[in-house]
Amino acid sequence: MKCIVAGHQAVTEAEFAELALGTPVGLWLGVEGESEQERAARMDAARDILSDPEYRNLPDDLVRLAARVVDEHPDVFNVVPLARPTRRPARRRAA
Repeated sequence: MKCIVAGHQAVTEAEFAELALGTPVGLWLGVEGESEQERAARMDAARDILSDPEYRNLPDDLVRLAARVVDEHPDVFNVVPLARPTRRPARRRAA
């Protein structure tokens, strides 16, 4: 099945998210190894986008998208409780 958003075909999950959001995912998540200057520029661009009336619903759209991913792919969040370490009894000091 093809995933087509606004006439564009999404091949990868990242492309689908980018087409669905209308912005590159890296803008919001950053990229590995980015400098402080690159991060500041990215954050500035993100603030500009969020202030645009066209994107006023973007935070809500992101929450809905994240909820759908969690609902459709629960295996991605396969959380396993860890065993708690047993407590050692306190040692009594000799007087």
